[in-house]
Amino acid sequence: MTPPSGGAGPLARLRVLGAGLRAPLHAEHRIALPFEQVWAVVADLEGELPHLIPFVREFRVAPGDSARKTARAVDVMGLRGDFEVRLGRGWCLMQSRLVTMGMAAEPDGDDGTRFAVCGAIRPAALGPVQHVYRRLLGERRARAFFREVERRAALR
Repeated sequence: MTPPSGGAGPLARLRVLGAGLRAPLHAEHRIALPFEQVWAVVADLEGELPHLIPFVREFRVAPGDSARKTARAVDVMGLRGDFEVRLGRGWCLMQSRLVTMGMAAEPDGDDGTRFAVCGAIRPAALGPVQHVYRRLLGERRARAFFREVERRAALR
C-alpha cells in the first residue's frame, strides 16, 4: 500500500495529527473485515458519514476525482459548515473553520483492517471544552463509531 505522502503510513500520520491537535477523540481498533470492504464505507462520505456521526444529517462533497475536495455538512439542527476534504486510499482528512476530523486505515493480515479516527475542535479558546469531552465522551463515542463502521462494512 502506498502511504498518502512521505514514508509514514496512514495510521502513523493520524497519530501525529491527533497528538498535535490534542484531539479529544483519537482511537484505533481492529475490524475483522478486509480493508477494501471497510474503506468502501469510510470513503463514501456522502452516503455513509450521516450514518457514522449522529449529529450530521447531510454531507455533500463537490463532484470530481481530485484527492482535494470541498464539502458542506449540515447538522441535525440545520447548521451548515464548509469543509476541505483530502481523501485517498486509507486516508481521509476533513477540516472546517471549527472542526478537524481524520480517519485512517491499513490492511491487517488477509482478513482484517486497522482503523483509526481522530477529531478535534480547532479554535484554541475551546480547549477546555475538548478536555471535558475527552473525559466524558471520547472513548464511548469512538467505540460507537467503530461499531457502526464495522456494521455498515459487513453489509457490503
